[in-house]
Amino acid sequence: MAFQRNLSTPMLGLVWFGASVSLAEILTGTFFAPLGLSMGIAAIIIGHVIGCALFLLVSLVSAQTGMSAMQAVGRSFGRVGSGAFSAANVLQLVGWTAIMVMSGGAAATLLVPALGMAGWCIIIGALIVLWIAIGIKRMGTVQSAAAVLLFALTFVVSATVFGSGTPIPGMEDGSLSFGAAVELAAAMPLSWLPVAGDYTREAKRPNAGTVLATIAYGLGSCWMFVIGLGCALYAGSDDVAVVLAQAGMGIVGILVVVFSTVTTTFLDAQSAGVSANAIWSKLDPRICGIVAAVVGTVLAIVAPVGDFEDFLYLIGSVFAPMATIVIVDYFVLHRDSSAQLIDWRNAVLWLLGFILYRFSLGWDIPCGNTLPVMVIIAVVAIVADKVFLPSR
Repeated sequence: MAFQRNLSTPMLGLVWFGASVSLAEILTGTFFAPLGLSMGIAAIIIGHVIGCALFLLVSLVSAQTGMSAMQAVGRSFGRVGSGAFSAANVLQLVGWTAIMVMSGGAAATLLVPALGMAGWCIIIGALIVLWIAIGIKRMGTVQSAAAVLLFALTFVVSATVFGSGTPIPGMEDGSLSFGAAVELAAAMPLSWLPVAGDYTREAKRPNAGTVLATIAYGLGSCWMFVIGLGCALYAGSDDVAVVLAQAGMGIVGILVVVFSTVTTTFLDAQSAGVSANAIWSKLDPRICGIVAAVVGTVLAIVAPVGDFEDFLYLIGSVFAPMATIVIVDYFVLHRDSSAQLIDWRNAVLWLLGFILYRFSLGWDIPCGNTLPVMVIIAVVAIVADKVFLPSR
């Protein structure tokens, strides 16, 4: 059966704007407070340009081929390689689901404590399951409507956060270097690398849809980071729910918390199902996505899953080298190893890239460590193709 493309260009843009509006992105923005407002915003923008460049290129591979994100990985790493990355992706997406549901549940509990943490997690988890059950053909419309609502609400949140107009003294303490801030900003779009292609492959206009999705996510994510930065600098809080509650905006807060969590997290859970299908084609992606949402919700209630800064860096170290190799193979070398069991050359390149990425976390350079690591991996991949041409 021919692959069906179900998402128009504007709808794909709204889907990814909805994905960018999340408590995790706002919380990450609070970490930039030591740089102050102007330097913090500069680091946020530079980091997102780097991360979104990878996001765009990886997404284009899926958009142009009609392959899911993990199927596209098979072009560079073979069937076993695709299965290995798919398994890793399922694990990290269930982890993201748990983190996001827990964050949303904690914030909602602060605003409306009567339902309790478990109650709010169950409500959010149930809405995520509903989003997945709706299906990709109707999901775009629902997600777009939610994104429009969130777009309006984020103006209200921004006005509340920056309303005082006076930053709190002593927040700019220099405890975060500019390079580390750039890397942290890049890490968030990098976390979507093994997910984005599952949705851009649905684009009716592959190139235009992917470009708009990247711009919508990048601008929305930068906006959320700046709101988080404002929470820390102007309100002295790392929790936007606290700021909204203190301003007497509980209803707005609940809408933002619940819908932002659902519009972001359902993409993770649904992609976990798509990746499971890439491992074993007999698995139903929608059912697997619902299972991922349920498991993530249970973990959010019973497991300590609140700290995600190190989790972001781990995702980057696994998937940024992988994405770089996929991009070079598709756009530069025009290699396709999908018929092979495993492409050992690229497997070794990925391992070296993973080690280099972990080692580079100790670097302190203005552009962060992702960009130089990507360049090194890309150059080595091109040179290796010239040296080991018979493996083509």
